[in-house]
Amino acid sequence: MDNFIITIARGFGTGGREIASSLADELKIHSYENRILTLASQLSGYDEHYFMEADEKLNGSLLAARLAGLPKLFSPRPNTSAFVSNERLFEYQKRIIGELADTQSCIIVGKCADHILKERKNVVSVYIEAPRDYCIARVVDRMEIASEEAEQLIIKTDKYRADYYKYYTGGNYWTNPVNYDVTLNSARLGDEGCIKMIKKCLKLKMGEKWYEEYMRNIS
Repeated sequence: MDNFIITIARGFGTGGREIASSLADELKIHSYENRILTLASQLSGYDEHYFMEADEKLNGSLLAARLAGLPKLFSPRPNTSAFVSNERLFEYQKRIIGELADTQSCIIVGKCADHILKERKNVVSVYIEAPRDYCIARVVDRMEIASEEAEQLIIKTDKYRADYYKYYTGGNYWTNPVNYDVTLNSARLGDEGCIKMIKKCLKLKMGEKWYEEYMRNIS
């Protein structure tokens, strides 16, 4: 059976990471976010002498095992610093994402994955957004901070993500709905509603027969 990839871009505080994690549990696949950055950081830190050795760690089962051994992020991680490009690091992220797409079904959160994999037919790309008040309330609840601090974290993190996306996609806008198969409002749909909509998109993209067979196989 063909593998598939779901990419999820999201505003900070929309619940995108939690939605990705719950969806991955339902589909019996992995959701990757911080582990891709962690592994890319490790590999990009190799000296040139070990460059080929690092490349070899990006292959198939070795990559899956390496990612599985890294800690998974369970709490929100805002980006409060200004965006600074790192071409070598991003190149490793691209190669990790490409190898994942070649070898397994999974969800990839952020990392310009929608852009990196845009030519592939087995990818469902999703953008999740919500009104500011909803995001603030969600960040306050998850991080136990004041609403004023939560709003500043949202502003700074979303700016970082927008600058990151614009730089590595050659000037594209992170929030442009044309980049994605579907854009969802998590405040209106709720987490479960977003999950249902993404599964419907997967069914549409991969085909009803394929989808029904896949769901039978994981039940």
